[in-house]
Amino acid sequence: MDNKEKFREVISTGYTFSGDSIILGTSILDGEILENNQVKAPLKTFNRHGLIAGATGTGKTKTLQVICEKLTDKGVSILAMDIKGDLSGISQPGEANPKATERSQKIGIEWKPQGASTELMSISDEKGVKLRATISEFGPVLLSRILDLNDTQSGVLSLVFKYADDKSLPLLDIKDLRKVLQYVTAEGKEEIEATYGAVSPASVGTILRQLIALEEQGADKFFGEKSFDVEDLLRKDDNGRGYVNIIRLVDLQSKPRLFSTFMLCLLAEIYEKFPERGDADMPELIIFIDEAHLIFDQASKALLDQITTMVKLIRSKGVGLFFVTQNPTDVPNEILGQLGMKIQHALRAFTAVDRKAIKLTAENYPETEFYKTEDILTQMGIGEALVTVLNEKGIPTPLAHTLIAPPQSRMDILSPIEMDALVDKSSLAREYNESLDRESAFEILTKKLEQARNQQQAAEQANQEAKEQKKAAEEPSMIEEAINSRAGQTIIKEVTRGLLGVLGLSTSTRRKKSGWF
Repeated sequence: MDNKEKFREVISTGYTFSGDSIILGTSILDGEILENNQVKAPLKTFNRHGLIAGATGTGKTKTLQVICEKLTDKGVSILAMDIKGDLSGISQPGEANPKATERSQKIGIEWKPQGASTELMSISDEKGVKLRATISEFGPVLLSRILDLNDTQSGVLSLVFKYADDKSLPLLDIKDLRKVLQYVTAEGKEEIEATYGAVSPASVGTILRQLIALEEQGADKFFGEKSFDVEDLLRKDDNGRGYVNIIRLVDLQSKPRLFSTFMLCLLAEIYEKFPERGDADMPELIIFIDEAHLIFDQASKALLDQITTMVKLIRSKGVGLFFVTQNPTDVPNEILGQLGMKIQHALRAFTAVDRKAIKLTAENYPETEFYKTEDILTQMGIGEALVTVLNEKGIPTPLAHTLIAPPQSRMDILSPIEMDALVDKSSLAREYNESLDRESAFEILTKKLEQARNQQQAAEQANQEAKEQKKAAEEPSMIEEAINSRAGQTIIKEVTRGLLGVLGLSTSTRRKKSGWF
């Protein structure tokens, strides 16, 4: 058996599974495409997470698109982050072209233009179903991780949440949390200290500053109502196919903190609400996180620990996480070690740093006798990748240089008109895009403080009136003092005498003139 036949046998055996699977492409050896020597991935192990990596322009997004199409055909739901805006074309059928047909024939599959059932979503001002969560749902623990608080500050935040729960103060958005934080160190200080203990104004000040930093990245649009129900991600279309739920994040590339906040909240909500599934034959939901470095670039150690924990636990819920990034080194080793499926597109070696990164990347893949991984990483063409997956027993498959299947949907962006059409026909958009601002902690405390001020003003006014009445009752008037005093009596007599004298003189004068005397 020559080397090519041996390689073909290794791939054929290593990528044959007893359960259902999806076809990723066909193998390549020494630059030759081995037709119908298919490289597959078992549905059963998609919840063991994965990585899609490669330099810009090597075909990562198209690979992501192909996997989404094939998973939804099997009834699996998808949640994908669209940073660049070019994944949304999956909603429209692709255009037939000779290259796609030829590549499909070599792989041994039929190519036909077909779009996927797609739901556009957003956590910002982008078009789509608005994804929101309340501050209460986020909770003090996750919020402390996002705000990078120390233990003392985290304790203060937990106290604030406890107080809000005890006093029935709904924490729905950032202004609610800010109002309660201000209240516990000002008007409500005595009440808080009597029941919960002293609260450090310095800690509250730090929390408020961190909230402002998060709000500046657009968190005010994410926190609020109506809160999104993650179970709506599992909807199926009329043909039983899963939906591709695309979160448009083209305006969040410069806002990694908000992106991390959203992802951590999403994973926590899914873990809490989805039932345990055990060792199921297929996953419920696969989440693709494009430009994954945005999560990790500014993440604190506490946040990384939280994400790592979620990655370890969430697979038991039938959920798989796939990180899409340029270089595997963008993903922390603690998480990289949890990823069972790896699809590595070409890397570029322009600098010494690049060459060092390529060498490290090659060491992340199974050893193979058929080619030198470090060299293949820089030699692969567009739409080619090194692939290894977990088989149904959890064992890595042989490393395969693979010609990836072409997408059946459009490999381009949607026009504004097409996006509007998708949103207009969406039942989820009609349900979630109406912003609610019901009475919550902000309004309740504002009303309480206003009532307290009114009562205080009324009390002060009543007290002033009482003082004036008392003063009026206790002190004689100026006239009474004047009358009662000796000097006053003398003055009155003189005035009276003067008045009568004037009157008398005038009267006698009138009588003389009239001839009375």
